[in-house]
Amino acid sequence: MKTTILSIVTALFLGLNFAYADGDKEIKIKTSAICEMCKARIERNLGLSKGVKESNLNLTDKVVTVKYNPNKTTPEAIKATIINTGYDADTQIANQKAHDKLPSCCRKTAAAH
Repeated sequence: MKTTILSIVTALFLGLNFAYADGDKEIKIKTSAICEMCKARIERNLGLSKGVKESNLNLTDKVVTVKYNPNKTTPEAIKATIINTGYDADTQIANQKAHDKLPSCCRKTAAAH
């Protein structure tokens, strides 16, 4: 009986180790997003990016949290995706052409900014 329980517990720990052994990393990036449309646009574009596992933009503090595979992408590539979507990423300024294509309410010149 002890052997069976010990085997089950060992199997559970090994399973958990494999689940977290993939080496995913997390980065937080300050953006210039202001509304739900901005949130949806950034999260969608990040979701289409190679290596990005998950992204969540908190509109209260304008910070996007991105979980990614470091073997497939880099923080610079993630920031480039945000910039090319039309939003600032930390200290890097948004791509002007992409920013100009945003709806007027999502641009930096909008009253909400």
